[in-house]
Amino acid sequence: MDFNALLDELELDVLFVSNPHNVRYLSGFTEGKDAKVVITRAGASLITDGRYLVEASQQRFPYRILLKRSEMNSLLSEFFQGRVGIEADHLSVATLEGFKKDFPTLEFVSTYGVFERLRRRKTPEEIAWIRKAAQLADQGFEHILPFIKPGVQEIEVALELEFFLRKNGSEGLAFSTTVASGERSAMPHGGASPRIIQPGELVTLDFGCVIRGYCSDMTRTVAVGKVSDELRSIYHAVLEAQTLALEAVGPGKRGQELDALARNHLTQRGYGEYFTHGLGHGVGVFIHEGPSLSQASEDTLEADNIVTIEPGVYIPQVAGCRIEDLALVTDTGHEVFSKSPKHLIEL
Repeated sequence: MDFNALLDELELDVLFVSNPHNVRYLSGFTEGKDAKVVITRAGASLITDGRYLVEASQQRFPYRILLKRSEMNSLLSEFFQGRVGIEADHLSVATLEGFKKDFPTLEFVSTYGVFERLRRRKTPEEIAWIRKAAQLADQGFEHILPFIKPGVQEIEVALELEFFLRKNGSEGLAFSTTVASGERSAMPHGGASPRIIQPGELVTLDFGCVIRGYCSDMTRTVAVGKVSDELRSIYHAVLEAQTLALEAVGPGKRGQELDALARNHLTQRGYGEYFTHGLGHGVGVFIHEGPSLSQASEDTLEADNIVTIEPGVYIPQVAGCRIEDLALVTDTGHEVFSKSPKHLIEL
């Protein structure tokens, strides 16, 4: 990355990076929450503490180690000068007030979404890691199917799935795993509870892996034995909507346009009011990043974006269903990373 060109574009002398996801994106440092990056005309430097001496020495940037948190501003005095950019969406008011007190002659300039915009277009290396994370998620789905049966708690299924993913290479969870059955499946982010899975109901699984700091995201809904015609109708309406939107993914497509494809179909099927979230989002070092695919989105897809397509229907006191794939936007269309089957699986 050309840091001097970036500073020129922002009309800054220094840029202080505090968002953990941006710290990891720039430096490769895995514990972004415990580190900062300072970008100057001389280059970029990583600042962390003594717990990470070995890890810091392995990163792509020169590093400085703090012995005490109170030393931060003293160390920053070696870097700060002129116009200093801060990530306004992340830096706390207290920290900014401390900067202004300790550096009264400097100008602090709020920046918004500098690296979030850059993160939207993935490099070949980033694409490879996310593809690998999606492949592991597919393996996890195949592994967990025999465990989803009457008499088993949702939390037992979630723990077995998470153990499999970690054992087979995931650094952690991209987000909290959802295993939501029966009426709880009407909760889009229902997590996993002690509820016992019953025959004749839908179970929604939403989970993701992390490979080299990059996330995957996939949702599948399955049936436990035979389900009612109503539940079957919900499932097929969601699958049709998901297929319509996914097939339309490509460069130049607007997030709002793709959302409308799925939403209009669900409305025609009588379920529009029960689709209560956006169609999808970008995925990278953070599980929810740009571009956005929703009714309010102003984003347009570009090649090398990686996005989810995940319409859902959630009817309170009845059931819910979501089907989600992870897809790479290519020069001519898209590549679907999620390979797990999407027909209604009756376990």
